[in-house]
Amino acid sequence: MTIQTLANDVKTLRLITMGLGELTIACRIETVYKVVAQSKIHSSGLGYTGLTHIDGHAAVVVDLHHKLFNTSIADQRGYFVILKPQVGDLVAIPVTTSPNLMDIPRDHVKVLPAAYRQSDTLNIASHVAVVPHGDKTLTLFIVDENALI
Repeated sequence: MTIQTLANDVKTLRLITMGLGELTIACRIETVYKVVAQSKIHSSGLGYTGLTHIDGHAAVVVDLHHKLFNTSIADQRGYFVILKPQVGDLVAIPVTTSPNLMDIPRDHVKVLPAAYRQSDTLNIASHVAVVPHGDKTLTLFIVDENALI
């Protein structure tokens, strides 16, 4: 059995989920470098990006709350979810509450339509999943780590 076959046999997708206002966003575990306590962010404060240092590397901070809702959370203490895009530098997403680990069925994951991605501020997401969560459902927007900046 090859690695490709093993990957195809996996019926769930492991995600790091985080609350962002009324939204829940998620990142594939394979793209997460680490989750750390938030450290100092160097920024002019005028945009949604900044800079921080993680493990001797500079990481671009992308305040998604500011990008999506025009209200910054960068000055609130919390965590950084550090992502490693396929190309480029580390990216740090500040969140105020502890991220969670979830395994969701792959058949719950759908590609977001291109028209939606091009017309909405949620163009940072490539997929969406609707999963049971208690007696309700939870909609997860899965981040495309290469579209954050």
